[in-house]
Amino acid sequence: MIKLDDYKKEKLTIDIVKANIYGILIMIPVFLIYGIPFYLLHFNDSTLLNFKELIKAADTNSMFLFPLYFFLIFLIGIILHELIHGITWSIFAKKGFKSIKFGVLWKMLTPYCHCKEPLLVKHYILGAIMPAIFLGIIPALYSLIFGNIAVLIFGALFTVAAVGDFLVINLIRKEDRNSLVQDHPSEAGCFIYRKV
Repeated sequence: MIKLDDYKKEKLTIDIVKANIYGILIMIPVFLIYGIPFYLLHFNDSTLLNFKELIKAADTNSMFLFPLYFFLIFLIGIILHELIHGITWSIFAKKGFKSIKFGVLWKMLTPYCHCKEPLLVKHYILGAIMPAIFLGIIPALYSLIFGNIAVLIFGALFTVAAVGDFLVINLIRKEDRNSLVQDHPSEAGCFIYRKV
């Protein structure tokens, strides 16, 4: 059992409003990083032609349903994002999934996954980066290989959605990998515990 009395505690948080602004600002570079290779690999491909034909052929009803489909896919992606955090952190938490809590910061409409016990920095970072890998980078790579523009958009969107995670990782990236980190229960960020 780790005694936290032997550690010095420091609160490290990010501003949710700034994180949302960074998310908007990072959209263009992310879409360029994913979009340019996609365009270079598939611009003559039938995938893009099929996508254009699909848009032309779309009837009025399907155009009204598109926002609903987009919302449902985005909602499922958000749920998966938080679940991936929880599953990864639970692997390293002594109490497993019992240490994981899910919720929403309603003032900012921001969902969260919270680990109630301290983890090693290296394990915390792994749990923080996993949604970006599984929902952002892997779908983007899949789209580059197979020319699927819908998957490309999904990957780019969920890379951008991980901006808050990237900002928290940035707060602790220079910390000793064996220091302890505990998720902040009500703010975007964490507590770092350094050995005295």
